Amino acid sequence: MDTSMLSYGLAQYLCVVIIITFHEFGHAWMASRCGDDTARHEGRVTLNPLAHIDPIGTVLLPLLALWLTLGGQGNLAALIIGWGRPVPVNPFNLRHRVRDDILVSMAGPAMNVVLALLAVVIWRIGMAVGSEPIVSSAFMMFWVSMLLFFFNLIPVPPLDGSHVMKHVVQMPDETFLAISRFGIFIVIALMQIPGVQLGLARLTFGSFRVLRWVVGF
Repeated sequence: MDTSMLSYGLAQYLCVVIIITFHEFGHAWMASRCGDDTARHEGRVTLNPLAHIDPIGTVLLPLLALWLTLGGQGNLAALIIGWGRPVPVNPFNLRHRVRDDILVSMAGPAMNVVLALLAVVIWRIGMAVGSEPIVSSAFMMFWVSMLLFFFNLIPVPPLDGSHVMKHVVQMPDETFLAISRFGIFIVIALMQIPGVQLGLARLTFGSFRVLRWVVGF
């Protein structure tokens, strides 16, 4: 087994765990701010990774994807999508149901951007001191965070972008829930389309220049 590939894969996995933790914390924190304390009562308004890790979606499947990739089965690994523990939200507790549903949904991706901004700052520091490990680690965190940011904006249930789409087109709750049952399969199919993969990569790469400009680098 290529130890360098293993180290790189484990570093990516660590980035994913950190990003999922902040992402789910964002959902839980915003829901609490908007009047729904369901997540707070379940201990989800925390940056403790154990509160947000899903045994299958955050542990088993991502590590299986890593194992398949290291074994030269990248095509099979591409069929695997991970996730964190969904944050429970009771929409009837929200003060303004439509507005707050969108705010709660977008709070997760917003945390991705916060992490990416922090990664860009660390990347710049690494460049200044000439530290390759800092530069490469920070860029990896940026890349994974922003890639997942754009991925989560895809308007297919249960991804975060679907909540915005639902309210824009005024989709009935019943229809949204029906699509959600098969949404994961739709997402997996979309991610096998080269144009979708290329689009996500280009958006992520382009955002690096934008965030560098935002932080003054």
